[in-house]
Amino acid sequence: MRCYSSNSTPLILVICLVCSPILSLAASQGSSCVINRNCNSGLHCETCMANRNIKPRCTRIQPSDPKSKGTDLPFNRYTWLTTHNSFARLGQIRSKTGTPNVAPRNQQDTITQQLNNGVRGLMLDMYDFLNDIWLCHSYGGNCYNYTAFVPALGVLKEINVFLEANPSEVITIFIEDYVTSPMGLPKVFNESGLMKYWFPVSRMPKNGGDWPLLSDMIKLNQRLLVFTSKSWKENKEGIAYEWTYVVENQYGKGGMNAGSCPNRAESAPMSTTSRSLVLVNYFPDIPDFATACKHNSAPLLDMLNTCHNLSANRWANFIAVDFYKRSDGGGAAEATDVANAHLICGCNKLSLCKDNSTFGVCEAQAKPSPPTSTSTGILTCPSSSSGFMLKSWLVLIVVNIMLVNACSL
Repeated sequence: MRCYSSNSTPLILVICLVCSPILSLAASQGSSCVINRNCNSGLHCETCMANRNIKPRCTRIQPSDPKSKGTDLPFNRYTWLTTHNSFARLGQIRSKTGTPNVAPRNQQDTITQQLNNGVRGLMLDMYDFLNDIWLCHSYGGNCYNYTAFVPALGVLKEINVFLEANPSEVITIFIEDYVTSPMGLPKVFNESGLMKYWFPVSRMPKNGGDWPLLSDMIKLNQRLLVFTSKSWKENKEGIAYEWTYVVENQYGKGGMNAGSCPNRAESAPMSTTSRSLVLVNYFPDIPDFATACKHNSAPLLDMLNTCHNLSANRWANFIAVDFYKRSDGGGAAEATDVANAHLICGCNKLSLCKDNSTFGVCEAQAKPSPPTSTSTGILTCPSSSSGFMLKSWLVLIVVNIMLVNACSL
């Protein structure tokens, strides 16, 4: 469409704006966009400068729900998207102590928002601080005013609210544990109301065997798994010592070298089959918002495959990343779907898994169809040429802002 005639310029600009593929409603993954609401559910609009992709596109932030393929498999036959330092959120300038917080940030949104987007594994650093248990991103085993975020109780209550509202969801918490106060963790979990969902240590397989069926965990309401990094707390406080049940690769730079998947110091080697859960970390030593979109794309999928090959051909049950919403396409959500597909049905894509079917039975893959808009607007227009889109980019952004503001009046 050509926009002309000075008398009708504002109207024509709006028409061109609505017709532009940049702003088409309910756009699919990879489509151009300007704001998040231009994209389909489960997507958001962003760029990835680290991969030299400067044009905003719709990228995934939500994995598919593996329960849609059935819940009658052992818990270790599923994969869950996990956030590293889930509590360390951009935009939280001050600690709840009132002091400016100088600790690094690893995520973009709240715990509740993460859970609503399909995150099911949370990594929380817990410390004794101010006669309470706090979430803190610190050093030397001590929490300070300038490294403290929030009391743990508030976040645990958020998790409780989510589990109450979603009776078929299961959440796993990995605690980097600096709490030394006697029964400090059981106390705060009791206060949060989460103990009614507690998965007991007595039901956890210690010899690498299968976990209980996901359906049984849901039926018995044992929908919260909690692991601590302190071995003595399993017997003293009833909190599972993580590395009795989980193999975990090296976090930080040491876990991002292509072709290798070393275990972290506390974990048994990745190939140890007497631990039936596999956790794959993929994030740098220092969180970097700018490069996270690159890390969470093809390199993450490559590492997922590498760790599978070096973990006795086992796919990750937990995939932990910084800035889980950042990617150059499918991101951590896609990586989670890939692992789930292999674990649940042995297919390459989760969409090819038949519901409650025999392992190895996959749907025939349909030929991809050309992208279409799902907009229900009355007005239809031919697509703009790529040249027009590039030349009009700034104009369209400005006009879109004007349109949004006008519509909100």
